[in-house]
Amino acid sequence: MKTKGLRWWVVGLVALAAVINYIDRQAFGALWPDIAKELFPDMDADGTKAIYGTISAVFILSYAAGQTIFGKIFDWVGTRIGFALSIGVWSFATMIHAMAQGLLSFSIFRSILGIAEAGNWPGAAKANAEWFPTKERAFAQGIFNSGAAVGGIVAYPIIGLLSVYLSWQYIFICVGLIGFLWLLPWLYIVKSSPEKHPWLSEDEKNYILSGQQNQDLDEDGNFDDGYNPSTGKLLKHKESWGVILASAAIDPIWWLFIVWIPLYLNEVFGLDVKEIAFSAWVPYVGAMLGAWFGGILAQNRLSSGWSVNKTRKMVITLGCVIMIPCFFLLKAPGSAFNAVIIMAVLLFGFQTAIGNVQTLPSDMFSGKVVGTLSGFAGTAAKLAAFGLTILVPMLTTGGNYTSAFLIGGALAIMALIAVWLLCPKIEPLKEQ
Repeated sequence: MKTKGLRWWVVGLVALAAVINYIDRQAFGALWPDIAKELFPDMDADGTKAIYGTISAVFILSYAAGQTIFGKIFDWVGTRIGFALSIGVWSFATMIHAMAQGLLSFSIFRSILGIAEAGNWPGAAKANAEWFPTKERAFAQGIFNSGAAVGGIVAYPIIGLLSVYLSWQYIFICVGLIGFLWLLPWLYIVKSSPEKHPWLSEDEKNYILSGQQNQDLDEDGNFDDGYNPSTGKLLKHKESWGVILASAAIDPIWWLFIVWIPLYLNEVFGLDVKEIAFSAWVPYVGAMLGAWFGGILAQNRLSSGWSVNKTRKMVITLGCVIMIPCFFLLKAPGSAFNAVIIMAVLLFGFQTAIGNVQTLPSDMFSGKVVGTLSGFAGTAAKLAAFGLTILVPMLTTGGNYTSAFLIGGALAIMALIAVWLLCPKIEPLKEQ
């Protein structure tokens, strides 16, 4: 049996995994007002915000470790088994949140969740490198990233609706079960890599593999497997550090919003769980559109003859230029409606840029080390997000989020500097 467009089925499943990832992840923030009322009834808003920030920081720190752990796991066991391990463990971790009793137990369960959920991102980068030619990678990455945005869009209404009928404990069990259902089509459809997949037509296989042949290290006129350095040599390239530092600067912007949108709306505008559920999804619509836009724009420019270097830098720069003024507008949005609209524009810019940042490892290195570099970049990004998450409760005492938003604007500028200075020419690299 041959399946036309099999690579799009693969990226669709990877995007669906990102949707599930975000539903599982966002459940904690969306349910926090109810959790805080039940577990910490005598504590004030700043006190419960500090506990929430601590648990969220533990999650992000674990997530940082998970990026490197699962980056290596995906390079060792492959995309198929790597995803099965990642989503299986995180779905189980989500379900056991129902047993949490306080700071310690929530921190333990969020830690397990963070390590396992982290596998989604180096796994997606590796699947992208395996299943797509160079010119389609930014678009494929955009589809995947839009899965994260769709997860943010649907998570809050789903959880808000469930909260009408179920306690927060049963909601964690329900959303955790979704990941186990995802495993069924994944293991059935993704039987192997493109080289050996029995359902892949010869035309599509040749299209995928020939489009990945963009390196000729020995300059004999024949394409080869590309530059596959050891980890030590990988880290000697300034371009690798450009990827790592750009990720460390830009990624905390996303975490600033996905962690704090519910508390921001609750603390600044007085929204309850159900009101948050039907407001907090709006920024993710902007994120979804930005993920599609960034991917389509990059694919359009590459198809028009632009170089990978010019295309990546233009799209990343455009995304950051969209973000920066939005941070200043959030200083005084005036209403919850205005705030979520500004956030939508900001996250549109973020997703426009981040999809192209995430393709940089596969633009410059062999697929055999893409997972490793993506894992390092992801770890650096999550460590930076951890630091910002720890700071936010101190920066926002009394409900003033101005300092946090100004830091976000500075991070966008730093990401641009890292790409332009440390990646002078984005192209397949050779041994130094």
